[in-house]
Amino acid sequence: MVRVLTVSDEPVESLWCGRPNFGVDLILGAGDLPFDYLSRLTDMFDAPCVFVPGNHDPDLSGYSTGKAGWMRAGLPANWPGPDGAVNADGRVVTAAGLRIAGLGGSIRYRPGPNQWTERQQRRRARSVARSATGLLRRVRNGIDVLLTHSPPRNIGDTEDPAHRGFSCLRELTTTLRPQVLVHGHIHPHGFPGPDLYLSGTRILNTVGYTLMDVTPGASTPTIARRQHGA
Repeated sequence: MVRVLTVSDEPVESLWCGRPNFGVDLILGAGDLPFDYLSRLTDMFDAPCVFVPGNHDPDLSGYSTGKAGWMRAGLPANWPGPDGAVNADGRVVTAAGLRIAGLGGSIRYRPGPNQWTERQQRRRARSVARSATGLLRRVRNGIDVLLTHSPPRNIGDTEDPAHRGFSCLRELTTTLRPQVLVHGHIHPHGFPGPDLYLSGTRILNTVGYTLMDVTPGASTPTIARRQHGA
């Protein structure tokens, strides 16, 4: 069993400044948080961090790392993301024994990074699905967590142009069959709604934070604690 702290969109003072009385094996960031906040949580809990960018985060595309350090467009570069964290946007990664597929960003509603039309996000979602194909053939319930910034369309999203979900996330969820889809982007403003489900997958809005226990390859996680808002 893996104790997972999921965070998104709104820093929580009790995490940022306090001394939480729980242990964490893995941190998942669903976007739109200060990178210093993710770095602090990683240091505080001494746990790995996997994240996807939100629509208010800087452009992290094109960065790679190797023996020479961080590179972009073939030139040395400074990584603007959180120190030590893994960007899972558009790929499948493994951390703390969990298999995590990531797809960041929101629907395009203005100029800026990490915003996609439905067609663009659908292409990205298909790439993630292809990356997971081999794993799904070998392992039942091969993906444990689908980590996104936006929710699927009509499942916890809203009708204003900036906060509509992606229809392609419905298809990706059905294909990958994760235990849980963790997303942010939709601010509950202190009134969290119930968790929703899609094809047996729990759809979790983690704006603020959620603490949950996830068993690799199981059917559904157990929510241990939740706090919405700062």
